[in-house]
Amino acid sequence: MQFIDQADIEVIAGKGGDGIVAFLREKYVPAGGPAGGNGGRGGSIILEADENIQTLLDFRYQHCFQAENGKRGGPKNMTGANGRDRVLHVPCGTIVYNTETNEVIGDLVHHQQQLCVAKGGKGGLGNRHFLSNHNRAPEKALPGLPGEQRHLRLELKLLAEVGIIGLPNAGKSTLISALSAAKPKVADYPFTTLVPNLGIVRKPTGDGTVFADIPGLIAGAHEGVGLGHEFLRHVERTKILLHMIDLNADDPIQDYKTIQEELVAYKPELAQRKQILVLNKVDVVDSEMVTEIQSTFSQFLNIPILSISAVSREGLDNLLNWVWEALEDS
Repeated sequence: MQFIDQADIEVIAGKGGDGIVAFLREKYVPAGGPAGGNGGRGGSIILEADENIQTLLDFRYQHCFQAENGKRGGPKNMTGANGRDRVLHVPCGTIVYNTETNEVIGDLVHHQQQLCVAKGGKGGLGNRHFLSNHNRAPEKALPGLPGEQRHLRLELKLLAEVGIIGLPNAGKSTLISALSAAKPKVADYPFTTLVPNLGIVRKPTGDGTVFADIPGLIAGAHEGVGLGHEFLRHVERTKILLHMIDLNADDPIQDYKTIQEELVAYKPELAQRKQILVLNKVDVVDSEMVTEIQSTFSQFLNIPILSISAVSREGLDNLLNWVWEALEDS
């Protein structure tokens, strides 16, 4: 399944039905009078969050969505039927923008949460509505009003409590596969992960926590270099960031600074998000070097610094204990 996290769509609510001009003429009703019914309301466009959907793929090839028009009024004061609302299902975590003003219309976070993005037009009034002492036989009726029409931008921001960030090949995908049942693609070349991977990790209480493996960031990510610009938004909702560093890299310290600079450039408050520094690949690095690198980080960082091996699962229990504690404090 393709992962699509942005889509531009047009929504058109239904037009209200027309009111009609009609008079009641029945055998035993000598003065029936005006009896034109009102038109029905046009259908609205409603977005509904669905936890079973993970992507905006449904909006990749269809961009225009229209609701049903209301029916015209009938004789004998019968109101026309309302047009059916059109419900569009989107993933939980979808933010809806008005494309023309760039304002946020709504944020669909919870399962089955609904947002009306285009309201159906009101039905027109039939001539029965215009009856008065001065006009006993009105021949006036009103047409239905058009429904709202909007151009929208949908953006998906993953609902994950824990985000895993780092340079390409830091071991993010290996970690999420070791902690959860997720099976992301793992290989030794840049940008193995082209879309965010989600994994459910069970707490000791049995509750599930969503971890997100964010595709590798590089210098210039906030400007659209590499894959970073497309996926930096997915760390915005996370409560904790696991910043993974490859101990086998040429300069682990600079790797850390590179990612932090990208977070600040994209959105400064992200760099203030609670973080745990995870030094990965202790299984392939000399223990003295691990101690030296950890000591260097501790000189300018006041956050937990943990050493693990995602491949051999060394240190993962300790890492999770820190994560659970951090989540309780957040």
